[in-house]
Amino acid sequence: MTDTQWTPSTEDIENARITDFQRYVQRRHALDLTDYRSLWTWSTDNLPDFWRAVWDYFDVIATDRPTSILESTDMPGAQWFTGATLNYVDQVERHIRTDRPAIVHAHEDGTITRLSWQELARQAASLAETLKTRGVAKGDRVVGYLPNIPETVIAFLAVASIGAVWSACGQDYSASAASDRLGQLDPKVLISSDGYSYGGKFHDKTADVSALRENLPTVDLVVQVGEHVTAGSITWDEAIAGECVWTSVPVPFDHPLWIVFSSGTTGLPKGIVHSHGGVLLEHLKSVGLQSDIGPNDTFFWYTSPSWMMWNFQVAGLLVGATIVTSSGSPGFPTADALWKIAAAQKVTFLGTSPGYVLSCIKAGSHPGEDHDLGALRAIGITGSSLPATSSIWLADNISRDVPVFSISGGTDVVSAFAGGVRTVPVWPGELSAPYLGVALAAYDENGRSVIGEVGELVVTEPMPSMPTRFWNDEDGSRYQDAYFDTFEGVWRHGDWITVTDHGSVIVHGRSDSTLNRNGIRMGSADIYQAVESLPEVVESLVLGIESGDGSYWMPLFVVLAEGAELDEPLRERIKAVIREHASPRHVPDEIIAAPGIPHTRTGKKLEVPLKRIFQGDDAARILERSAVDAPDLVDWFVERGRDHSR
Repeated sequence: MTDTQWTPSTEDIENARITDFQRYVQRRHALDLTDYRSLWTWSTDNLPDFWRAVWDYFDVIATDRPTSILESTDMPGAQWFTGATLNYVDQVERHIRTDRPAIVHAHEDGTITRLSWQELARQAASLAETLKTRGVAKGDRVVGYLPNIPETVIAFLAVASIGAVWSACGQDYSASAASDRLGQLDPKVLISSDGYSYGGKFHDKTADVSALRENLPTVDLVVQVGEHVTAGSITWDEAIAGECVWTSVPVPFDHPLWIVFSSGTTGLPKGIVHSHGGVLLEHLKSVGLQSDIGPNDTFFWYTSPSWMMWNFQVAGLLVGATIVTSSGSPGFPTADALWKIAAAQKVTFLGTSPGYVLSCIKAGSHPGEDHDLGALRAIGITGSSLPATSSIWLADNISRDVPVFSISGGTDVVSAFAGGVRTVPVWPGELSAPYLGVALAAYDENGRSVIGEVGELVVTEPMPSMPTRFWNDEDGSRYQDAYFDTFEGVWRHGDWITVTDHGSVIVHGRSDSTLNRNGIRMGSADIYQAVESLPEVVESLVLGIESGDGSYWMPLFVVLAEGAELDEPLRERIKAVIREHASPRHVPDEIIAAPGIPHTRTGKKLEVPLKRIFQGDDAARILERSAVDAPDLVDWFVERGRDHSR
């Protein structure tokens, strides 16, 4: 077993909200639960009792109480909290207070805007009234084309309060890419911004807003944030001008709350529909219990409305926390910009990505020395696997007393399957434990649960936040194919993981881009963690290319730091670090310098599409360029694929 990086103190365990919940469960069900592991086992073996305990512990506000908690455990098709009617926003409104703000917005130029709970409620109520007067009703879709600003949060809450359905894209998407997503929904209203600041530059989006409006023929109202208002729009100030009482429309537990979209790199993005009740319970659990966030916390996860972590951060309002929004570059004007915001706003829980941590390492940042991070209680990491070296760097450069909660989940459940817990140690490079109510396992190819071996991440019992359906998937076939085509009745997520003998989870990368040399399956994340620890390497991409003649080619593409050269000594150092930190079988067949690595808009490397292109598939057919952050880089890889074919 790897030595622990952080171990909870007696005080940590005693004061953790999850400990209080455990005691609540013990009293309620006369159980003897000794630790987190025993609580997790009980939660997955007794789903109805567990989720009813979450409902009651957080005193969920409901117009009608449920007549049944879980009528069917079928996947897909589980029926949760039959008969219950509620509204997500009621759990936000109950926390209105005067002693601290609801939202703090950190502008890229260093200025700060604070929004009180009262003003959040007033603006949401007024916008909801504006929408109702324009004919928006329960079930109608309202879409956003917005950066991560307070208005985006307010718009979502206003839409949800009247039972309409929210969906949004960040403004880093082009008008075409945004319409590929939002255009599927036949929305009645578009809420947009004139632009955003990033990297010290204002990005004017008025032309894109006009183009998007043209691509959404069902829209009859555009509400625009910012100074430059496109023709036919009303301003944000006009939309929130009223003085209204914030009320909500009760909706069934499974009524759509929002529609989030898959990356869409290999076809039209899938619209994933989540419910009011399912999201509410899952986020109360994940934010309130797993992350230990409550009314005295300031919660900042650097994210975008295009990414499910935006939805996850909004959930801070469900437990009365202050949330921090930011739409600027995390590395501007200096690499440690996020740490500076965290220090200035006394952030208690900061969330970011492995890529950002690596950029700080390579920039020589010393956040703990340069900023007062004394308020910080935990660091959250997601987006890809966090290398053990980066996890240890965070401990050494922030504080050994601050746990690093690496989490892994997905847009599909708008939450995490596994991650950190205040009462469980942190092992570098590992996720501490499966989340409560998540029946997580690693399956081998025969559908057998394995410990200490690489397997498919599966969930064997339903979760309330699993999608109710995909948009425009009338017969459910796309939903079935996405998760249940491999193991009948079992959710296969598409990640390679190892469940360790001490209960933690190691994520090795996407199983659909698996490296498979001589029948031995390997995860790409193990290679990235090794190679990207070298100062000469900015980023890397490995592919496993199977040819029709049975041969296998495994190239590694590396993006070099300024001034570095891919000479023979560097190639040997790359191979050596892979042998040392992964294994000899992980050493690539060829190392190739690349101008950059293309990603989805949410930051994931394009492993699967590029592998298919190298294996002979037509790039135009399998890859949606509007879903890629740097389409020109795709062209470079297409040429390399042709070179390989020749």
